[in-house]
Amino acid sequence: MAALPRAEEQAGTRADDTPPAASPRSRRFPDWRGILADLLAGAAAALGQAPWGLWPVTVLALAAVVWRIGYARSRRAAFGRAFAAGAGYFALAMFWIVEPFLVQPEIHGWMAPFALILMASGGALFWALPGWAAWQLGGNPRDRTLAVALALALSDWLRGWLFTGLPWALAGHVWIATPAGQTAAWIGAVGLSGLTMAAAAMPAWAARDGRISTAIAKGLPLSAALIGAAWFAGLARLNAPLPPDPGPVIRLVQPNADQTRKWDPEWSGVFYDRLLQLSAAPAREPLAAVIWPETAAPFLLEQADPLLPEIVAAAGAPVLLGIQRSERGLWFNSLAEITPDALVGQVYDKFHLVPFGEYIPAGNVLARFGVGAFAAQNGFGYAAGPGPQVVQMAGLPPLQPLICYEAVFSRHLRQTDARPGWLLQVTNDAWFGTWSGPYQHLAQARLRAIESGLPLMRAANTGVTASIDARGQVRGQIALDQEGYLDAPLPAALPPTLWWRLGDWPAVAVLIAALGWLGLRRYRVSTGS
Repeated sequence: MAALPRAEEQAGTRADDTPPAASPRSRRFPDWRGILADLLAGAAAALGQAPWGLWPVTVLALAAVVWRIGYARSRRAAFGRAFAAGAGYFALAMFWIVEPFLVQPEIHGWMAPFALILMASGGALFWALPGWAAWQLGGNPRDRTLAVALALALSDWLRGWLFTGLPWALAGHVWIATPAGQTAAWIGAVGLSGLTMAAAAMPAWAARDGRISTAIAKGLPLSAALIGAAWFAGLARLNAPLPPDPGPVIRLVQPNADQTRKWDPEWSGVFYDRLLQLSAAPAREPLAAVIWPETAAPFLLEQADPLLPEIVAAAGAPVLLGIQRSERGLWFNSLAEITPDALVGQVYDKFHLVPFGEYIPAGNVLARFGVGAFAAQNGFGYAAGPGPQVVQMAGLPPLQPLICYEAVFSRHLRQTDARPGWLLQVTNDAWFGTWSGPYQHLAQARLRAIESGLPLMRAANTGVTASIDARGQVRGQIALDQEGYLDAPLPAALPPTLWWRLGDWPAVAVLIAALGWLGLRRYRVSTGS
């Protein structure tokens, strides 16, 4: 197999590291074949995400992506290649973003393609900027390839923080359904992204002579060894015994309320009756609680008093229900406890709201022009609750509520004063359609259980409702677009994991230290020290 150009030649640098001047033709005409290749490689890398789960394709595609960026002829070319690959990745992984605009297509449908373009472009910048910076950090294509891989993993962490955060479709999410995903109990989601990118970088890192044949012969075995080590460590964790379940049986209700009809006055009563019927179905064992999904109640909490006896009578147990409420002119997306004597107990308000979905930045100004959020049915958006909380509801072990989008953020699990006994997610994934969004959301809920060592119970309006144990294994579920209920004993919690004690910071520190080492290597080479 023919050799690739040598490192100095392929990088397009002379001894002074100055890129050669591009030909007039190359300045005027983009390399469309290269752009298409990068787009396709990025899209292929997304195939490891749920529901496809093709993680080997992700590793190989990312290997091609980091090789292409590392061997670019200039910083500008590295930026362009990373941007194209990122656009392909996020366009496929986040394609479900068009679904909310199709709930009322006559009103919002025209926005759908623009939303996808903006999402793909915004995500692409989280690849392009690290790719550009990492290209400069490495002194040769081999080092640059490794720097790009490390920077992309670090970018996954940054995506969870910047602009309120969107840690969706991280590179490490491809391992959630595999034994290797169990290593998140030690290294978290950021560590899983580091594992993915390290495996992808091995072929280029091993190819000292710049040959693809060397990359395959030496690099792929290194990638396989790294993945294999994580795989066997995960298997060991999965094979360890779990403590016995504490006993309470919880009913999770999935009414399958279609989003296009959910707030229609003619249908809201139908869905409410369905919730009552599913709650009243005979149970084999006494129920400790019945849980309704996010915004399940078609009325406000302050209007609910006449209906509360009917709800608890149907359930025969305390009910935790998703409901909207208002207070002092503000609207909240809440989880409320209805006690056996038909009173409102604990109330939790969602605090991490979806930008443009549940609130509009500068919403007071835009409200004057009739611009409101998608999900809020009153006013022009929700107000944020006080923050992560551990609450005692319905005589159950202490729980941490997560309303929909909040389960995407692992950092919120470590921001409470005490460790809960379990996690509860109520969600309305009808907004995400039926293609990939609901499955990706479920996968991230599983990852929260792995990271924390806590069981997670999940009640979803249209699915996927699930009982998830403390190792992220789904014990029972209701399929997407089905109505029904799931009676499941609350799984036992495990002792605090290493990630629970330390968080993402060890993985972040390793990534930063490795990038610093590569920068130091370049400095020493350039100065001859």
